[in-house]
Amino acid sequence: MPKPAEKSLLVLVDFITINLASFALLGLRSSAHLFVEQGWSIRLQMFGIIYSFWFLLFIFFGLYQRWYTQSRFDELIAVFKVVAFGVVMIFILTFDPNRDFSHPPTLGRVMILSYWLIMLGSVGGGRLVLHTVQRKLLQAGIGQRNTLIIGWTPQAKKMADRIQSFPALGYRVKGFVSLDHKDCGQIHNDLAVLGSIDHLDRIVAEHDIEEVILALSRTAQKKVMQVISKCEDLPVNIKIEPDLYSIVLGQARTNQIYGFPLIEIQPQLMSAWERRIKRLMDVFFALVSLLALSPLFLLTAFLIKLDSAGPVFFKQKRVGRSGRIFTIYKFRTMIKDAEKYTGPVWADKKDPRITRVGWLLRRLRIDEFPQIFNVLYGDMSLVGPRPERPYFVDRLKREYPFYTRRLKVKPGITGWAQVKGKYDTTVENVKEKLEYDLYYIENMSLRMDFRIIFFTLYVMLRFKGQ
Repeated sequence: MPKPAEKSLLVLVDFITINLASFALLGLRSSAHLFVEQGWSIRLQMFGIIYSFWFLLFIFFGLYQRWYTQSRFDELIAVFKVVAFGVVMIFILTFDPNRDFSHPPTLGRVMILSYWLIMLGSVGGGRLVLHTVQRKLLQAGIGQRNTLIIGWTPQAKKMADRIQSFPALGYRVKGFVSLDHKDCGQIHNDLAVLGSIDHLDRIVAEHDIEEVILALSRTAQKKVMQVISKCEDLPVNIKIEPDLYSIVLGQARTNQIYGFPLIEIQPQLMSAWERRIKRLMDVFFALVSLLALSPLFLLTAFLIKLDSAGPVFFKQKRVGRSGRIFTIYKFRTMIKDAEKYTGPVWADKKDPRITRVGWLLRRLRIDEFPQIFNVLYGDMSLVGPRPERPYFVDRLKREYPFYTRRLKVKPGITGWAQVKGKYDTTVENVKEKLEYDLYYIENMSLRMDFRIIFFTLYVMLRFKGQ
């Protein structure tokens, strides 16, 4: 099912079941002779407010993400957690200290527990029915994702047979990709070797591939990293057999349905609710900072103009998430047209092109402050890998195959590499920072972001910026 249609149907089912739960609670309160608003216009307004509350909560906790690799039991557990959290929030929001501390719990307060059970049964049941129907459609071949199997080995053939035995997994195997050209054209159960690994990008485009599964022999395991590198820039999800897990330890997560284990490479480790909190933090930080730092912005602009000729702001093209090019803003710290004669180069710690005011701005990291606009626009985040120029990205991609993994997340004003690594002056420094960036990507969390922000403030207060 197309993603928009899937989400729309899921939202519709939740809309019906949430309002059914509200209607059931209304009937329960009425039968218990508790206060119930009689006017239907008021009831509809109440139903709208309650539904909006749950809808926002479901979005916040990621209940509208794709569910292909999630069992119905896991779905029910996810609903259980969110509904429990929501009911606790309702209990707290309706809490009256003067009444609830001095008197035993009233029937109306106890009925909130009934509402939790009604919501769990209604929403959980509705989603189970919907997902059961969707799974039947998958078994009928409707909505399956086009899949490639990398390898032409007994393991690969066995993998194809097992996938075809479980159509509800959602994989439609289109064929194999071999590591050797001589295997092209070979056939196994009507599935052909579509080409070699050298033509992977062409095969993915021609067959509209969404999933790539690695099923290599032990003798070919050293090719795993090469294959993953080739998939970096392709719009596909990568999975491998558990036997190969040790090769990419720390970069994978296991998914299993029907006892069919596959390991997902480079998953999104930050949960949906954390990603939304991170974005809310970015917007809040940007707005508050623009208001609080506006006097500093004016003073800095005055000092830059007083110190040297040229514009106040320095603008440059950088590479963002998914390779998208955007314009970054910084306070100018170098002479005008600093790269006019040198071309793209990394700034040295004692770079003669740096102005006197620029040296101070770099030490305090004030030159980075205009990137707050980039955060507000959504090009950057407060915390993430530093964005690099297209020239250096193209160069580093050739030297370090995993460099493009940095482009899986939004770049940041500060990051783990900035507080732990050295300043970029050589390719060796970049290699060291790449290790820090990959560590951050594989361990992304709000806790990690707060830690980086703390270290950044520590570096600024010690005048350790460059």
